[in-house]
Amino acid sequence: MEDDRRAKLEHLRAAGIDPFPHSYEGVVPSASVHAAHEGLEAGEETEDAYRAAGRLTAKRDFGKSAFLDITDRSGKIQVQARKDVLGDESFDALTGLDLGDLIGVDGTAFMSRRGELTLKATEWTLLAKSLRQPPEKFHGLEDTETRYRRRELDLMANVEARELFILRSKVVAAVRRWLDERGFLEVETPVLQPLYGGALARPFTTHHNALDRDLYLRIATELYLKRLIVGGLERVYELGKDFRNEGLSPKHNPEFTMLEFYEAYADYEVIAAELEELVVHVAAEVGYEGEIDFAAPWRRVTLKDAIEERTGIDVLAHRDRDALVAAAKAQDISLDPTETWPQLVDELLSKHVEPGLANPTFILDYPVELSPFAKHHRTQEGLVERFECFAGGMEFANAFTELNDPDEQRARFEQQGRLTEAGDDEAQPFDEDFLRALEQGMPPTGGIGIGIDRLVMLLSGRSSIREVVLFPAMRT
Repeated sequence: MEDDRRAKLEHLRAAGIDPFPHSYEGVVPSASVHAAHEGLEAGEETEDAYRAAGRLTAKRDFGKSAFLDITDRSGKIQVQARKDVLGDESFDALTGLDLGDLIGVDGTAFMSRRGELTLKATEWTLLAKSLRQPPEKFHGLEDTETRYRRRELDLMANVEARELFILRSKVVAAVRRWLDERGFLEVETPVLQPLYGGALARPFTTHHNALDRDLYLRIATELYLKRLIVGGLERVYELGKDFRNEGLSPKHNPEFTMLEFYEAYADYEVIAAELEELVVHVAAEVGYEGEIDFAAPWRRVTLKDAIEERTGIDVLAHRDRDALVAAAKAQDISLDPTETWPQLVDELLSKHVEPGLANPTFILDYPVELSPFAKHHRTQEGLVERFECFAGGMEFANAFTELNDPDEQRARFEQQGRLTEAGDDEAQPFDEDFLRALEQGMPPTGGIGIGIDRLVMLLSGRSSIREVVLFPAMRT
């Protein structure tokens, strides 16, 4: 089959036809042509001329005429080719094209007798010769591994895949508009960092040859963004890639897209209200009609109460590892006695609470041990002003009233160092540069990180992050 396509390629070149021209201007999306003729009656013709372009996805030959389907990003349009209009040579060349070839067509719009909007071709141009067989038309591309590894084939074969990634683009655009309209400045901070920080995670390490030093791919943008708050930018956001050297799962990809925004003079209650407003706005912008109820206000429950409701364990009454392991055992829950107390609390939350949170829910007021960058709670000793937001059985946002006391931040870093010594390889390293910035003075600040991939999962009804990432990480 590929040999036949290559033979056609050489035949085109021998005939003086460029099978890969440089440009083709004036193309109108197929959806725009359809929209302009919604009221056309079956059999009705127009003199409206259009230039369409896309991939040849179907051919139906009737001797002196043929019908072809051209598919572009916006949809599909039928083309009628007639020998008496195009001439013998042009007609035969057009109908001799292979499925998968990219073509451009000039023609006038009419409604076929069967009620399908069609372009009557007056001219056509080959835009790119396809040298490989496209995915099978009627069944699309169904093999999951192939869909992820060869996303171009998935997009080519499956309308649903194209619609999903168009939706993702709309989500990102809507997020940016919402922030821009509220005076937030989009900024860019280093992806390669001399010291990773801003999250509890393992980094990817790389080596800079010219500097002869190891650098880290960022696990978060938090610390750099808060340094910009110190500098007086007041409202900043960054939407980009973070990297965490962790396992693959339906909710985890080592490279993922994160939005973080920080706002001077706000606290976590302000940020919670803004998260509700932002997500409701984005859901409306993309026409969300799924099962999750995003209408505000969202449910709010403390971490202590959420875990106790699902497990019967009061984690704050068992504030050391051994006591918590024993309390869990009394509830027939097995915890790993080699893990740290914060790790055990996080496991109770992620395994026993998170999966049951279908509609958006704020889990509030975390123990200080789990939150090295959050400000102490104004009324609850031993807690910090932090929330995570969950929906669809997964966490998709994490926010604080940001810690701005440099001496307290130094003590938190020292506590993280003790956790590292106890075996926690995801603890936060000591960052003296960030402390120096805090010592300049940072105003009261609220900040949040929102997983864009997970937000797209929620808004598209997908259950795996690999579905919403164009080229996800794959096992060999």
